[in-house]
Amino acid sequence: MSDRDRLVDAMIDSYSNAGEFFSTLSDEDFEVQSLCPDWTARGVLVHLAGVESMLAGWMPDSADDTIPFAKVAEFMGSAESMSNAELLDAYRAVCAIRAEELAGVTQADIDRPSMTPVGPQTYGRFMAIRAFDFWVHERDVRMPLARPGDDGGAVAELALEEVHLSLGYIVGKKIGLPDQHSITFHLNGPLQKDLHVNVDGRAAVVESLDSPDVEVDCHSTSFIMMACGRIDPQVEIDAGRVSWRGNAEYGERAARNLAFTM
Repeated sequence: MSDRDRLVDAMIDSYSNAGEFFSTLSDEDFEVQSLCPDWTARGVLVHLAGVESMLAGWMPDSADDTIPFAKVAEFMGSAESMSNAELLDAYRAVCAIRAEELAGVTQADIDRPSMTPVGPQTYGRFMAIRAFDFWVHERDVRMPLARPGDDGGAVAELALEEVHLSLGYIVGKKIGLPDQHSITFHLNGPLQKDLHVNVDGRAAVVESLDSPDVEVDCHSTSFIMMACGRIDPQVEIDAGRVSWRGNAEYGERAARNLAFTM
């Protein structure tokens, strides 16, 4: 599958997955505090719809093109007077527009330079970040409501890749693994993958390790959500979803210091 097809399919899946989930919520559910401190479940949906409203009709000519952030504020303002049902209709409408737009993008569009939330990258990178945002925000609401969903699949893989891209920073700066040490994260559950980092002057992601100094076993959803600073590592440790072996000091540091974004 091409990068273009993978990203377009993931975004369209993100729209439908979130739309189907939020359509099951009652008015009381919409007022539940999400894992984002500033947003209720309704606030999460406003955010998701607002950002897609911002992206509708926008295709950068270069990385110098400014992202039209003002459109998010415009949507948020209009959403204030909407009922939850009207908000869902607005979400579906803007996602339908975006799905139609994305169906028409080419690989050249995916590869074109673009400003993104993490600086100058490509339009495709921006869409990967959007898929990550959707996946995490859906769980920001599912977890407080105790409504688990399917945490595997293509969108989850993209969400994990966003964490993987920052894993060298996490291990070197947040965990503080010493020079000439290495660590492997064994992910289990919906996503099963081994992630490796070696410290040789600086911490860097590597393809494989023969004998890592630290090994951390972690449920894949817990791994991503802890990396996003959303959930308490102690809860995950107590529940047996995170454990470690090898160097005990840095195993525990790894389990407790994955957060690199919020």
